[in-house]
Amino acid sequence: MWQFRPRAVRSGGPDLLAAMAVVILFSGIVQGYLTPLLPELGLRLHIGSIGQNNIYLLSQLAFAVLTPLLSRLGDLYGHRRLLRISLGTVAAGSLLMAAWPTAVTLSVGVVLQGALVGFFPLLVGILRFRAPERNRAGISLLVGVLLLAIGVGGLVAGVLSERHAEAGLWTAVPVAVLAVVAGLLLPDSGAPRGGRFHWGAAALLTGGLLALVLVLAQGGAWGWASPLTLGLAAAAVAVLAVWVAVERRSAHPLVSVRLLSNPRLALVSGYTFCAAFATIGFLGANALFLGASPADAGYGMGLGPRAIATVSLAMVVAGFAGATLTPRLARRVGDRAVLASGAVLIALAFSGMALGHDTPAGYVTAALGVGLATGIFESITRTLSAEAVAAHETALAVGLNELALSLGAAIGAAVIGALFAAHPGGDGAHIELSGYLWSWGACVCTAVLGVLLALAYRGPRPAGAASPGQTGQRAQDGGLA
Repeated sequence: MWQFRPRAVRSGGPDLLAAMAVVILFSGIVQGYLTPLLPELGLRLHIGSIGQNNIYLLSQLAFAVLTPLLSRLGDLYGHRRLLRISLGTVAAGSLLMAAWPTAVTLSVGVVLQGALVGFFPLLVGILRFRAPERNRAGISLLVGVLLLAIGVGGLVAGVLSERHAEAGLWTAVPVAVLAVVAGLLLPDSGAPRGGRFHWGAAALLTGGLLALVLVLAQGGAWGWASPLTLGLAAAAVAVLAVWVAVERRSAHPLVSVRLLSNPRLALVSGYTFCAAFATIGFLGANALFLGASPADAGYGMGLGPRAIATVSLAMVVAGFAGATLTPRLARRVGDRAVLASGAVLIALAFSGMALGHDTPAGYVTAALGVGLATGIFESITRTLSAEAVAAHETALAVGLNELALSLGAAIGAAVIGALFAAHPGGDGAHIELSGYLWSWGACVCTAVLGVLLALAYRGPRPAGAASPGQTGQRAQDGGLA
């Protein structure tokens, strides 16, 4: 009997990166296509604003929980195997939402789509083993494709849904088919496997992360000083503390404490948190400012949905440019300089928004600076998190960096939301300009903290270095660049 047995792509060839790019294209489309559809879908499917927010909340919970779990399972049982499982899960969620759009299927679908958080760590695990010479260029290319796909996904979904909102839900389905085929063609990483999955530690980590993300997502609605918020925050801290204690005593930890104490990985993850706080945490507020009418609010660009989507697409194009240029910059000036320059660019961009928000050219130029910096930081941090650990821990290290990115974005959005709530407009329909000024200032401050973390980063000494005094400046500033 004839059986379909796909032939794996060549380990070091360009077709390896092409197959990976298709997988990441699917990830970006899924991340970008649903958000602009939810308001209209809510009207057609009778899902109120609370229900829409709960759908978004479910996706954030899934992201937080699945990021470390899929990464660790990939390191234990094979990166390709877990990638294929993740692809099938996300594809099933996308098809379910498109074929049977209801409040229930959308909720189940976004949870299934949460498995996309495993794509990047698992792909990097394969890339580092199969084509180590392409590791940096490959990661930068994948980051660029991801950012472009997020922008294109929202744009395509918006066009498809102009006459019928549910039609936009089919945006991800054709790409899902291509991504599943690409996953079948990819080789396995060949990484050494061993150990056992610690289910008790996984339960503790899941509970702690669920409580933490709930606090970040709902704290504004519940009240940051309410007993529910404070109690859940205390529970999150307590459960995560117990998780760390369990991991320290475990012969087969879910996440090695040694990995958590790795100074290079800690600095890179802290930097990722700061950069994501500003760049990704402000995305929703950016759309609000672009759409605000100067006649009504006294500020803003007064743009419509299509114009806002165009600006957003221009930002991700700038991000693609930043991501693809990052390896070349690192070779020239070193990793530490690239980290620092990315954070400096973020600080300058948000300062530009504060100073030039009264002119479209000034604000859009600053927004493009945010997009460029996003590409730089997402590329360099994913690269350095992979290189900070032994090869068999690659997926988990990149997964921890992804978790830092998700938490930074969530906390950034929560802080900006709290600042907006503290500066309501007189009519109750708008936010005072001071709310934006405080938000831009908060983003500048976190970017400055990112600069300090970047300056503290030290890459490994190059092979053959006799002593720290003989280590060249390029190694000091970049290590593996």
